Amino acid sequence: MLAVCCLSMFLVGLDTTIVNVGLPAIGRGLGVGTHGLEWTVDAYTLVLAGLLISSGALADRFGRRRVFRIGLVLFGVASLACALAPSLGTLVAARAVQGIGASMLSPVALAIVVSAIPDPRERARAIGVWASVFGLSMAAGPVTGGFLIEALGWRSMFWINAPVVVAALVLTALFVPESRARRAQRLDLPGQVLLSLAIGVSVGTLIEGPRVGWTSPVALAMYASTAAVTFAFVHVESRRQEPLIDPRLFRNPAFTSAVLAAVAVFVALNVALLLNTLYLQQTRDWSPLAAGTATLPMAFGATVCAPWSGRLVGRTGPRLPLALAGGFLTAGGLILTGLEQDTSVLLLLLSYLLIGIGFGFANAPITNTAISALPPARAAVAGGITSSARQFGAALGIALAGALVATTAPDHLAHASRPGWALVAACGTLLLLLAHAARPKKRLTHSAPAPAK
Repeated sequence: MLAVCCLSMFLVGLDTTIVNVGLPAIGRGLGVGTHGLEWTVDAYTLVLAGLLISSGALADRFGRRRVFRIGLVLFGVASLACALAPSLGTLVAARAVQGIGASMLSPVALAIVVSAIPDPRERARAIGVWASVFGLSMAAGPVTGGFLIEALGWRSMFWINAPVVVAALVLTALFVPESRARRAQRLDLPGQVLLSLAIGVSVGTLIEGPRVGWTSPVALAMYASTAAVTFAFVHVESRRQEPLIDPRLFRNPAFTSAVLAAVAVFVALNVALLLNTLYLQQTRDWSPLAAGTATLPMAFGATVCAPWSGRLVGRTGPRLPLALAGGFLTAGGLILTGLEQDTSVLLLLLSYLLIGIGFGFANAPITNTAISALPPARAAVAGGITSSARQFGAALGIALAGALVATTAPDHLAHASRPGWALVAACGTLLLLLAHAARPKKRLTHSAPAPAK
């Protein structure tokens, strides 16, 4: 059962990053520039971030295995549509549908694992395995994408999902039992709409900013819209009996730290991956396969350290692995803050290795801290919130990195990307600051409001 859930998470993580290395090839194939290509990545992550919590609530109510299988089917069909897309608009729309399917996989898989493993130490180890597979898929995406593009073209990055989805569907029917929450949360449609708008408008502002001008009337209107929608979301959620995101959850410092840490880690990872892709392929004229292969140290670090992190969480709690994650991310980012056109390849590889190690150490303590702060019956909600934070961080990272280099000529890209590497280091520093609050002090037993009388 754990293997089946990990297989689905491999798909979700892989499609978050696999497209990064293929952006130049997609741009050539569809005749679009860097600005349009950002939406190819963020259409997936924005929809995924916006729907994860509702998908977790749906799974608690209607059955986790049932929602899990629906997600697999949607993901597979959308992957085929991506592979056949004749234009950028079609590709972006299909990526959005992929995000809908993926939202039914991530928190639901985690809830299935948690419900089947009640022992805290064993659960921490299982989360370590889950985080290892997820980390491997995120870090291995560029390598896999580079190989497929060189061998079969950019459309093969989406064709490859079909056999994996079919295998996952068969294995789910055989090995995954049905489960539900004893009392499922009601669906919060106003909260869902406002959350999706808040995420979409905020990230869309960053993507469109370089094109419309950061001080233009359009940009100012987008800033105001972001603030208004965010305020409306908080206002509405604080007054609903069963909100999509209960504001009281954030009274727990450990839970809040886990959510902030999830955003920071995925901002750092996606900034690093996009800057690596553009720098190596456009500035240094590397092939997609070579650029993807350069991230192998990142994949290695994430794969080795994620299960180690899970064991550390089970033995000592989340603080140590989270602090290690922050230290390695900070070091990896600082190494490239002076990036040049001819920076040593060994220095690049060292930076990617350190970032991968930091990423590997981060996921298990973040997930375990968030889940431990809530009652077990709300594991899907906890998984949904932290997964939403991860995907929001991924979308934010792509938007921020794209804003730095969207209008930059290839021979100036190294210098323009330096603030991005400083941002990676800043995210690592934030993890170090958050590590002291990572130990859950008390579960929020009131996080599921009583039904109305």
